[in-house]
Parts: sequence; structure tokens; C-alpha cells
Amino acid sequence: MLDSLRAAASTAVLPRAYFRYAASRPAALLLAGGLALAVAAPAAAQQESDGQERSASDQQEQAGVELYDAPQPSGSEDGTWTLNWENDIFGGTDRNYTNGNRLSYVSPEAGMGGLHGPIARALLFADDADRVRWGLAIGQSMYTPRNTEARRPLPDQHPYAGWAYGEYSVYAQDDDSLRMIGLQAGMVGPSARGEWVQNNVHRAIGTDESNGWDNQLEDEPAFVLMYERKERALIAGEYLGLQLDVVPHVGVALGTLRTQASAGATLRFGDDLKRDFGPPRIRPAMGGSGYFEATPSFNWYLFVGAEGRAVARNLFLDGNTWKDSASVERKPFVAELQYGLVMQYDNLQLAWTFVTRSRQFDEQERPQQFGAVSLSVKF
Repeated sequence: MLDSLRAAASTAVLPRAYFRYAASRPAALLLAGGLALAVAAPAAAQQESDGQERSASDQQEQAGVELYDAPQPSGSEDGTWTLNWENDIFGGTDRNYTNGNRLSYVSPEAGMGGLHGPIARALLFADDADRVRWGLAIGQSMYTPRNTEARRPLPDQHPYAGWAYGEYSVYAQDDDSLRMIGLQAGMVGPSARGEWVQNNVHRAIGTDESNGWDNQLEDEPAFVLMYERKERALIAGEYLGLQLDVVPHVGVALGTLRTQASAGATLRFGDDLKRDFGPPRIRPAMGGSGYFEATPSFNWYLFVGAEGRAVARNLFLDGNTWKDSASVERKPFVAELQYGLVMQYDNLQLAWTFVTRSRQFDEQERPQQFGAVSLSVKF
């Protein structure tokens, strides 16, 4: 500031005679100083203002970089919507588990409040370090015998059955593990509208209708409580941008719809595998997390998985609980093999899975094969 005043004073347009006069008169000296200050002050103020603006601009740019690079706070991510479709047309058949549809939503990180918080603490042993989410879903599944032309009951084939349900689930995740507890509840029987959906779709695509739906299981409310745990273990670190990991899992289901225990593992090969725990599926199949982390680039992975189930009850095979109905001799152990591809870009994920499921009842001629497609989007 003082340097600016001196420079301005030396260049101020004042007569030299006035300065000689001012030197002998104190009042004139004060006037000269005032005039110099009046000329110099705006220039100094302008220089100081420019410096402050440059400093503020630099601080804003630095803050912008920090905010961009900083991790997003808990709860700031979007929820995940997923549409699942499973059908045996991909296996070239139309029998047993013939179609499944499911629409689900999994919330962003939701903390420990609401209904999900106490559930996560009490049943999933979650703490404040876990990332807790909740989920809702609706779905419908359909089952038919091998012979869909016959109108009579077929005691040695899979009973006709429809299942329409809603689902509530809670998830607790740390870096490499995921725990889930959920409840499915709905209706088995004509009220599930399996006949209406299947035959109308078959009419629309020009294929034969199923004629034996009059023999389907009777209306019965049903439920199943489910618990699952998954762990991620890296087998090979990143090489050329690719990784190899394994995701072992265990599960228990208890209810009037289904009672079983399961265990298995999924091997995955691709890039950025920590985005999820595998592709979403329709239960009782081995599924992933139902949500994923968005990335700004294209990602993919291949996977192959196997699961074994010890089955104590399956309403679709055992028949109605309180009424006489069609039924078959259920097998106590079922195995499942699946493989497929997951692709993701930004907030969109597409998964394709091909499934081979072992014989589920004594009269079943061969294992069943079907395909599963899921489309997930975050918003």
C-alpha cells in the first residue's frame, strides 16, 4: 500500500513550484499529501482487489477439485430399480418352473433409522460402520406340468401353480460381506392370476395355451422368512485391469411356502468386481445384492456359480397345506449351476444368466434349464 502511494505521488500531475511552496508551508504540505493520496488510493485499492479476486478464484478451484474427488456422504447415492424375467423358453421347454417376473427397489444407504434400523441391529448384528439399506419387491411365478395339452389331472407331473407376492428386505454391508433378511408373503392359487397371464401371453405370441389350469393348486396365503450371507474374497489382484474373486454364500428359508437351507459359491472374472455381490435373481435361486455401485465407465464380468439346497418343504410340489390337491414326491436335495455375463455402464446394469436345476421330484424326467435376464438402473 505504501509503495503504491509513493509511486502515485511521484507521478501526480502537480506544478513543481507548488511543491517548493508546500515545503515552506505545513498546510500546503498536508494538501499535497491529500492530493497524492486521492490519486494513489484507487490504484492501490484496485491492485489489492485484483489480488483478492485471484486468491478467491484459486480457493474456489481448489475447493472444487476437493469436492469432486471427495467420496460422497452416506445416503447420497441413488436407489436401485431392477426388473427380472426368468423363462424356460431359453432352455427350449415349457414345463415345471416356466416363468418368473419381479420388480424390485433397493434404497440408498439409509442409516439406522426407520423400521430397517432396529431390524438390522437385532437380526443382522449391524453397527454404525455398516451400510444399511432396505428393499421392496413385487413378483409372480408360474409352474406347469410337462403336458400342457391335457385337461385332466396329471399326478406324475409338476402341479399347475401360480404365486403372486410382495417382499420386504433389509441389507447390512461392510467392505466384503453382505447380510440380508427378508419376508415374502402372498397368495398361491387362482388369485395369483397365473393362468390369465400365461395364456394371454401365449395368445399374443401365437403359441399354444395351457389347458389344465383348472387343476392348479387352490388359493392359499403363504409366506417365507429368508436369511442370506455372502462374503467376497479376492483370488487374484488386478492384472491388466481385471480381477478374479469368489463369493461364497449361505442361506436359510423358513415358511409355509418353502423351508430349506442352502450353500454355494460364485466365481467371477472381470473388472471392478467390488461394485456388487453378483447379478440379481428371483428366489429361491442364488442371487446377488439387488443393488450396485455406479461407475463413470463401462464395466463387465463373467461368472459361474453352484449351489446345493436341503429342502424340507416346497408348497409347489407338496401341494396345498390344508386342502387336497395335486402333489408329487419331492426330492430332499436340489443342486443348481448357473453362468452368465454382467455388463454395466454408469448407472445402468444388464445381466444374463443361464441356469441348470437338478430334478426336484421323483417323477421329473430330467434337470430343468432356463434363462434369466435382469435390467437394473439407479435413479
